[in-house]
Amino acid sequence: MASLDWAAIEAELDAHGCAVVPNLLDGAACAALAASYADPALFRSRVVMERHGFGRGEYQYFSYPLPAPVARLRQDLYGPLAAIANRWHALLGIDSRFPATHEAFIARCHGAGQLRPTPLLLRYREGDYNCLHQDLYGEQVFPLQVALLLSTPGADFTGGEFVLTEQRPRMQSRAEVVPLQRGDAVIFPVNLRPVNGARGPYRVAMRHGVSRLRSGLRHTLGIIFHDAT
Repeated sequence: MASLDWAAIEAELDAHGCAVVPNLLDGAACAALAASYADPALFRSRVVMERHGFGRGEYQYFSYPLPAPVARLRQDLYGPLAAIANRWHALLGIDSRFPATHEAFIARCHGAGQLRPTPLLLRYREGDYNCLHQDLYGEQVFPLQVALLLSTPGADFTGGEFVLTEQRPRMQSRAEVVPLQRGDAVIFPVNLRPVNGARGPYRVAMRHGVSRLRSGLRHTLGIIFHDAT
């Protein structure tokens, strides 16, 4: 994490509502995480998206204790992102601030009754997709999250692009398609982000999803920093 250019990441988030971190995980780590989807002992629940109108495909939420690589990513990414999140809240006039450590933030979540871990693995096959959505889960919401692509575009799958949309007041929605390679991470808002306007910063609502998979198999790791009720 120390080698990442956090100033550039922050600038990308401010300008475009997302930032790509190339090669955050190597091929071996990606393969191991993708293979762990088949181990039910690691997960607290499985969701088949079509049953709930979420899209097609499925995902599983990890249970506590999280696998070591997932826990380490969640902890190490939180600190630099908390500094960005606190600046965003100040710009948006939101009073709440985030503590310096993820342990302290999770204690706040658990105090609010949000006890269930939210990091997850997603699996898409041909024809699957994920509808535009927000991962809120309760009163305590950390405003940034991370998705890491564990499969290789063009070799393991085709299609299945990561998509963001933003809705600015009195404007039509804007879409952003984010190209990712295996091991890349994309950082993006859970819900709101600040955008500078003529009268200062204002709130823009973001949603994210995945376009239809044309062929193959796609695995993704999602890192959400707040826990769920």
